[in-house]
Amino acid sequence: MFELISNIKTNKEKKFFIEKINIYIKFTNAIAQSLNLENNHLNDQLTPKVVLELINLNIFKSKGNFESLYLNKILKKELNSKFLSSINFNIKNRKKIGNSLDIFYPNKKVKNFKKNFFTIADFFCGAGGLSFGFSQENFKIILANDNDEDCVETYKLNHPEVTKSRVFKEDIKTLIKKIDVKFHKKIDVVVGGPPCQGFSNVNQQRIIDDPRNKLYKYFVQAVKKINPKIVVMENVKGMYPYADQVKQDFEKISYAMTYDILVSDQFGVAQKRPRLFFIGIREDIIKKKKIKISDVFAEIKEETKKLKKHMLKDALAFIKPLVSPRIKNMTESDDERTGKKVDINLFSGNENSYLKLINQGRKIDFIFNHKARYASDVNYEIFSKLGQGEDGTSKKIQHVFPYKHRNHIFKDKYFRLDENKPSRTITAHLRMDCLSHIHPTQIRTITPREAARIQSFPDDYFFLGPYLKTYMQIGNAVPPIMAKHIAKVIKKYLN
Repeated sequence: MFELISNIKTNKEKKFFIEKINIYIKFTNAIAQSLNLENNHLNDQLTPKVVLELINLNIFKSKGNFESLYLNKILKKELNSKFLSSINFNIKNRKKIGNSLDIFYPNKKVKNFKKNFFTIADFFCGAGGLSFGFSQENFKIILANDNDEDCVETYKLNHPEVTKSRVFKEDIKTLIKKIDVKFHKKIDVVVGGPPCQGFSNVNQQRIIDDPRNKLYKYFVQAVKKINPKIVVMENVKGMYPYADQVKQDFEKISYAMTYDILVSDQFGVAQKRPRLFFIGIREDIIKKKKIKISDVFAEIKEETKKLKKHMLKDALAFIKPLVSPRIKNMTESDDERTGKKVDINLFSGNENSYLKLINQGRKIDFIFNHKARYASDVNYEIFSKLGQGEDGTSKKIQHVFPYKHRNHIFKDKYFRLDENKPSRTITAHLRMDCLSHIHPTQIRTITPREAARIQSFPDDYFFLGPYLKTYMQIGNAVPPIMAKHIAKVIKKYLN
């Protein structure tokens, strides 16, 4: 999780370092609570054992005094004291704690790949939904990039198997120039979801040459340079009218390309999320293996017929109930009623078929990012009045509905989810207000953790960055379970 303190230079790097220190402290508190151990933050001594632990955490490089001085300077006295106390607590109780703290140590959570694995590069990787799904099918990620610093930090934390030097926080335009021949020959598949805001359904000027859509052209350039066997590109369904032109761009660089709209609930995800997928296979492989490109999506759809379908209630089951904070600016404050960034999981994480699916059958001891969002008096009343599946047109809320004069535009501004159906699409817009995703049975909107569950991320997938930006990371991601089944079919063409 951590960077060497001697490498931290910028304010942004300091910000992320401090966030991770706070997470370590919160994690220690949760462990102490789960084991019924007293953690009173009294022992903040920088002993030789603590220094060794800081080296193991990849914070210190050596036993030099300058690193401890710099640590104190960045964290300030109170936070530094809590951090050192947490380390002392964890050293003292190591046997009882077991592997609960592995998330913080380099290489302790690295995935072991089976023999004959395949490799991928993930451009516009975001929080890592596509990568995570592919990795479950024995694809090893050897390059990833995104231009958003929070996404990159989340990606690196949850994909420790990827060498940090191969996760680039960089614009794809400049990254393409750095991909050397020796490196890119190792890549079997290139995946990615270039942002194309000009194709959004809410934008009525969807033009293929909209400057906001140019990023997919750079994606094509990256594919041309790397020359992988297979390429997978995901995008909004608003791109569909222009899919033939996109297809032609790939055909110009010698890929047989096919495309179709896939909906996530068909893959067992508890959400109805339609997305446009392009899948291309290099022409020499098409000829050599006598592949019919038109069969690819037929195989993917055949794969979905075997899968159990899930509803929203499956995703929201077996998680601690919460209430909305009624005071503003409480999103980074932990408490028992409104939730915590790091908390004990009161359940096992494998109680139903959906949780077994997203958590890969594992028992999950701690749960992350499960924190309820502030509700104003008006919103709280609307949440309490709306029935499941009802929106802003409901007569129950007309006396308080703030947008009734523009119902034709804002009827979906408020929407209470129906637990007996797959969820409506989780979007990046949730960072704005979340009112379109009101919890079906509790008087609040969904938490980032619940949004992540709906997207099929496991409960121990930790989203870093400011609270509201976690919604954006989750909303922009490809559901990992969806990606997993696409990868499963693609693997057949590589074998």
